[in-house]
Amino acid sequence: MTHFRFLVILLCAIIFFPVQAAAQSSTHLAAMHYERGKLYMADEDWYSAIESFFECVRLNPAHAEGTAALGECYYELAEFDEALNWVRKARLLARANMSIANLEVSILIALGHLDAAASLLAEILAREPYNREALFAAGELDIARNRPTEALVRYREAVRRYPDDRRLLISLALVTLSLGDGETALNYINNALRQHSDDYRVYYYAAYIYAQNNRIPEAIRYAERALFYRPGNMSALSLMATLRYRNSQYEEAARLCDVIIANDRENSGAWYLKGLSYIRMGQRLEAITVLSTAITINEDDEFIRAILEETLISSTSLEDPRRARWASWHFNRARNLRTGNMIEQALFEYRRGLRLNPFAADRREYAELLRLQGYPARYLEELLFLQNQGTADRSMSDAIEAYNALLSNALFRQWQVNPVELAERHWKVAVFSMADQSSFYHADAGSVAASVIRELLIHDRNILPMNLNIRQASFSESFRQAREAGADYFMLVSVTENERDISIRGELFVGRTGSPAGILYTYRTGTDRLTSASKGIVDQLSSSMPLRGRLLIRRQGQALINKGKADGVQAGAVFDVVKKGRAQIANEGIALVYSPDELVGTLTITNVDEEIAIGNLQRNGFFDRIEAGDEIILQTDRPSRPAIENAANPELRALLRSLR
Repeated sequence: MTHFRFLVILLCAIIFFPVQAAAQSSTHLAAMHYERGKLYMADEDWYSAIESFFECVRLNPAHAEGTAALGECYYELAEFDEALNWVRKARLLARANMSIANLEVSILIALGHLDAAASLLAEILAREPYNREALFAAGELDIARNRPTEALVRYREAVRRYPDDRRLLISLALVTLSLGDGETALNYINNALRQHSDDYRVYYYAAYIYAQNNRIPEAIRYAERALFYRPGNMSALSLMATLRYRNSQYEEAARLCDVIIANDRENSGAWYLKGLSYIRMGQRLEAITVLSTAITINEDDEFIRAILEETLISSTSLEDPRRARWASWHFNRARNLRTGNMIEQALFEYRRGLRLNPFAADRREYAELLRLQGYPARYLEELLFLQNQGTADRSMSDAIEAYNALLSNALFRQWQVNPVELAERHWKVAVFSMADQSSFYHADAGSVAASVIRELLIHDRNILPMNLNIRQASFSESFRQAREAGADYFMLVSVTENERDISIRGELFVGRTGSPAGILYTYRTGTDRLTSASKGIVDQLSSSMPLRGRLLIRRQGQALINKGKADGVQAGAVFDVVKKGRAQIANEGIALVYSPDELVGTLTITNVDEEIAIGNLQRNGFFDRIEAGDEIILQTDRPSRPAIENAANPELRALLRSLR
């Protein structure tokens, strides 16, 4: 019996100890891969880190830290859905680990799940009221909810408790900067520099903050320090290239872009900045080549496309085949949008394409869209343009004949006027941007957005965008140019953005006095965000301007005006008739002012055509003082300053999210 027991024990030992040894070996290897992954993370090599952590969790599926680290890596790569998947697995393995819970909060904020983030954050703070990571995340949540003032208070209190915390000090500086207090932001970042004098990340953010305060030479010195402590860091190198560009060191900026491209040829941002640098050096044809490469890498980058197309228009002839090539991209896109019944967007794409290639046969498709929108006269006008170019076929000639007959009883025929010749714009607006206005992602972002806004205004029938240089050195120079050119208003455009979102801010001023007239603001996300946000600014501006026009012809108690359906005129609308040249722009806000004596009557619209309308006149007072040439103004109960959209600062959110 004793011998039998010995054999059983020996057999168990033979089976058990190799299994145990294998388990210990597997756990040890998993720990090794985890430590290796952490080293890769410290070098910001997220791809190698992910490979190591995958191996870690394969060897030890219960490794909570390795599982959470995968979530953090995907978070850094902006793959937030995948990050949430891994961090929730990690929380199942380590429910009491507040660091993992805080990571989930950050991911939820990045995904826009703000209520879920707030709920989890409340749980963390209930258990650990002074949890440092939770305090940081709480401020980030305030920013995401567009409560920067509350975030500022929260970060100040956190810094009092943790006065040497690098992330909190930088966050405090960034939030203060976003609220317009640049000097205080510099004080906070300088405090961080004193306490963390060998941390490249502090120098990196110091360079950004000094640049936003337009102190470029100092920003360059801090970027150099960041690269000294972390040579070859692509984020610091990209920032340095942008700073060299903003400091008018275009050759050096282009050289740095080449260094970045050599490391990552798919970096469209470096190609974009290189193209801008060539433009500033006067090498426009080379810039077109560079920007063409950039857009093939990332065809959804609207900044690259806008700069490329502007350069093509200003530097090449109408016959240049590159114009037709890039115009065809817009025409193809317009057809896809039209298939999806997105008519307004399709019209915009056709117009962009025709701006590059005015004689393209695709103009006929654009004309067809105008017809479908209920503008037969404008449809006919486009067909006549094509006929004059010698491109009319039998079907087009038949359409021209048919629509000439259809419009025989139109108002413009009855009153024997040419609407095209009578078209007038009654507001002159200059669109500018400060030459140093750059976002975190695109240099000259403000100038590019301003050019898109100005292009959109070309198709606004009430506003004339003035052909003045967009890039301005200062407010005073903008004011001087706008006033001397006779602008009614001028707008200063600025942009903040991250990799997915954009906000555009347009500060509007009275051209005569330079006084504030209003703030326009839009926020957009997803594809086409630059165009969509720019259109939002244009829509706000257009809806804020009183509709004004001119009384063209008077026939007894009736009058014809040069505004119609395309301008938003509707039957039953009542216009003030004001003595010619007497209406004045208000000193502040958006308004036209005139005395009761200058109001000579009213016009009630009875019939509306595409570009003209007629109505019945009612004189003001005993004497009839209404004459052809008098101004007609539609006064509505709109506020003197436009209402603006409200959204969190996308650039600030990205900067806080990238803090490690």
